Amino acid sequence: MNNPRSILLIALLLVSYLVWNQWQQDYARPAAAATETTASADGSAAPATPPGSEVPSANASATAAETPAATVPGSTAESKGDLVEVSNDVLKLWIDTRGATIVRADLLAYPQQPRDYTNPVRLLDDSADHYFVAQSGLASAANSVKAASHQDLFVAEQKSYALAAGENKLEVPLTWTDAASGLTVRKVFVLDRGSYVLGTRQEIKNDGTAAWHGNAYRQLQRVIPPAVAKKGFFSSITSPQTYSFTGAAWYSPEDKFQKIAFDKFLKTPLQNHAVTGGWVAMLQHYFFAAWLPPANSAETYTTEVRDGAHARFTIRAMGPGLNVAPGGSATSEARLYVGPKLQSSLNDVAPGLEKTVDYGLLTFLSEILYIVLSKLHALTGNWGFAIILLVLLIKALFFKLSEAQYRSMAKMRKLQPRIQALKDRYGDDRQKLGQAQMELFQKEKINPLGSCLPMLVQIPVFFALYWVLVESVELRQAPFILWIQNLTAPDPYFVLPVLNAATMIATQYLTPTTGMDPVQARMMKIMPVAFSVLFAFFPAGLVLYWTVNGMTSLLQQWIITRRIEAADKA
Repeated sequence: MNNPRSILLIALLLVSYLVWNQWQQDYARPAAAATETTASADGSAAPATPPGSEVPSANASATAAETPAATVPGSTAESKGDLVEVSNDVLKLWIDTRGATIVRADLLAYPQQPRDYTNPVRLLDDSADHYFVAQSGLASAANSVKAASHQDLFVAEQKSYALAAGENKLEVPLTWTDAASGLTVRKVFVLDRGSYVLGTRQEIKNDGTAAWHGNAYRQLQRVIPPAVAKKGFFSSITSPQTYSFTGAAWYSPEDKFQKIAFDKFLKTPLQNHAVTGGWVAMLQHYFFAAWLPPANSAETYTTEVRDGAHARFTIRAMGPGLNVAPGGSATSEARLYVGPKLQSSLNDVAPGLEKTVDYGLLTFLSEILYIVLSKLHALTGNWGFAIILLVLLIKALFFKLSEAQYRSMAKMRKLQPRIQALKDRYGDDRQKLGQAQMELFQKEKINPLGSCLPMLVQIPVFFALYWVLVESVELRQAPFILWIQNLTAPDPYFVLPVLNAATMIATQYLTPTTGMDPVQARMMKIMPVAFSVLFAFFPAGLVLYWTVNGMTSLLQQWIITRRIEAADKA
């Protein structure tokens, strides 16, 4: 196997994986969830609760692991309340007083376009096409007075809150009061300087004459983003966002990290799954939101999907049972993470949270490569140079394998005239031709797989590094040098794709095609052009990796080939 064939094999494996992933997203995902129905009093089917208005069932007992007793009475979907603007130095949030729900979240350090910080990434969004919100509330038991859910209207003391200079903490309270029952619920959001983690409290005070029983719950609800729901084959290959996992996830100490694709919400939903010390999340490319209950809190996790103009997918964590007697009070706390998948800090936020950086099947290898890449970045201060140094480091690590590959290629090349003679002798008799070739290889002490095995060993490293470059938010919009000011966007002047094509042509020049099948020979000539067109739309960081890898391989092949030729002459 010569070097162009190795490159072609890797490319085919990559494209095959992307095609398979695209097929999974196009055909294994429901376009819209079936509308749920409930039985009316006369037994006929009645429409389900409108999207966004559903309130989870409550369990008035002391443990959340039991089956909820009854559905909490709740109002139907109502108009939005007022928006309260809240910000620290890294987050800008909008809290809807209807339910005290976080309906928008801008990540101030992550612009949508490079260096345009006036238009930051909006992770949470209440617009129809991008709907993604963080809700919380209290689910009251059937035999209890009603407390505030995510549907009820709260009152805010101010229209806006901002972390002042010199302060490290900001508290934002919203209050709901039911004069008839004497129940008051106060939701407090706590923002710290430089943190994407929000502290949340639901403070319940009972000044009435009847006890309140129920559960606190937190949930994330979203629609399938347009970039994921509507895409073509070409965009799925060239845009990492379209095939990066988007969906729900949860973690427990027993089950570890689990992903839930949107189609799984209907096929294998979570139903009151008991977890202590875990979390629930909604993931997308580079960013995510997660509810983080206290480590000792016994929660039940549930997923559901509601239909409407846009199907809404929900993952919920229901806390343990709460009992508030007349004159008593109770508090339920949790944290909410809204931000980037920063690998250096996620493990400190909650156990297993670093697994939201989804590298797929080769995660263990990708994590090692990322650690090395980040160390090189700390050394160079530039992710582009870090990629180049990582390629050189990998090449040095596999130098002996590559040397064996090129030596085997050189020996095979010397046998090409004799192999061609065998082909001419036996014609289309493949059995006799195969036997004759094997006898020739044994006589010359050549392993025909010698040029394949080293390359096969390196394939997992290639795929692992590929996902590191695609999934690491640390590389997002990272500048390199000169004309490349965004490693996650295509090369604007197509210089890297052209350099890669030139490298492939030079590699073919060093690899004679004597005896090669004519179809294969034509394919080798087409490859540089095809790859140039494909790479023109790939992120520059990936093309930089591929081009530097090809150049170093070409240099290795040239040096080893010259050494072997010099040894033969001597």
